[in-house]
Amino acid sequence: MRHTAKKNWLVVPILLACGLACGLACAQQRFPPPEFENGYQLPVTATPQGRSPALQYLDVAVLAACLGLAAWLIYRQRSRRGLFWLSMFSLGYFGFYRKGCICPIGSPQNIAYGLFHSDYAVPVTVIAFFALPLLVALFAGRAFCAGVCPQGALQDFFLIKPVKVPVWLENGLSIVPYLFLGAGIVYAATGTGFVICRYDPFVPLFRLSGSFFILSAGISFVILGMFVGRPYCRFLCPYGALLKLTALVSKWRVRVTPDYCTQCQLCQNSCPFGAMREPTEAAPPQTIGVERRRLGWLLALLPVLIAGGVWAGVGLSPVAARLHPTVALANLYARQQVHPVTYGALTPEALALARAEQQPEVLLATAADLRVRFRLATTLFGGWFGLVVGVKLIALALRQRRTDFEPDRGACFACARCFSACPNERVRLGEVLPAPVPAMPSPVLAPSGK
Repeated sequence: MRHTAKKNWLVVPILLACGLACGLACAQQRFPPPEFENGYQLPVTATPQGRSPALQYLDVAVLAACLGLAAWLIYRQRSRRGLFWLSMFSLGYFGFYRKGCICPIGSPQNIAYGLFHSDYAVPVTVIAFFALPLLVALFAGRAFCAGVCPQGALQDFFLIKPVKVPVWLENGLSIVPYLFLGAGIVYAATGTGFVICRYDPFVPLFRLSGSFFILSAGISFVILGMFVGRPYCRFLCPYGALLKLTALVSKWRVRVTPDYCTQCQLCQNSCPFGAMREPTEAAPPQTIGVERRRLGWLLALLPVLIAGGVWAGVGLSPVAARLHPTVALANLYARQQVHPVTYGALTPEALALARAEQQPEVLLATAADLRVRFRLATTLFGGWFGLVVGVKLIALALRQRRTDFEPDRGACFACARCFSACPNERVRLGEVLPAPVPAMPSPVLAPSGK
């Protein structure tokens, strides 16, 4: 029965992925910016402005200190109040003071771009922001999410009355961050753009500037976050997907009770992120065979899904390549040679064609090289898509044995809300709990005399 409501959950992420692809297709720059004569240079803009190396290393030191403090507050102090104030500091420093840049969320794009472009050296500070939260997650779970991420802190600050997301919807949306991560790496590796940063809904709020679309998206996430715990972190954040994978194998994990669980379910009610898992019983003997056969079919389906994703990725590579400005310009130039079209003066098409006619051989050769790169990138992304879907189906088919209420290692943000909700934890802290109401004694009937 537990699998009945999950049969059609794949429809949601597929539609979201298609919508994301359409949005990216509409938002990409069509052609490279025109080149001007007479020595004119385009102004260089940077938001925020570049910092000196010393201040960049200071940012890394603050990140490392906050990660260590978060792990200490989670596993030693078990303090929700301490994590709250740490998250407020992170919101002020990494969010409004540092303007959300640099941040671990966008760092996978820098790493991917550096791996595929030999002329770009990834800054040491970017490597540190990418690696430090992941290294901490290997030992202490998602400590970065608990008290260091400014995006998560902003959503937590406005959380008023969380509602429970249906299980089928939670499972369906949980694969979207992995798809967004794959798309961001593809676009960065091919030099098309850093779409994770471009479509980050919170950075414009930190900078108090940005396009109407992105600002509206940020405000929408904040409003949604009043009732859904961290919607961006749970259903879209690509770096959160990496942290989730790392936290699954972490050395320490969050435990609600200090000693034993009374199964009062108060911790489950206190978690706004749906990360608490209830106790489960062993599979009945009559269902073991059915579950094993289901798992076997899904394992056999996994390579089929990967192969199907690879096939789809190869077919979509021409479409994805046209999103790159250089490829789009080369296509425009090739069409102009076959079917000439007269464009008005100073239109984007006329300026782009004038630029293309300066060195058409270089343009066409560069575009051909980019098409090869996109073919490889979309092939890998298609395989990644099939792998993510297949692994999710297998995870849903597995039955995990739990005797107590326990947080899911990957889904738990280590926010420590469940600690203060646990009666045993409050006893450990020396708090006086309300005394139980004594039961009324049952009336004793006097024996009837004769």
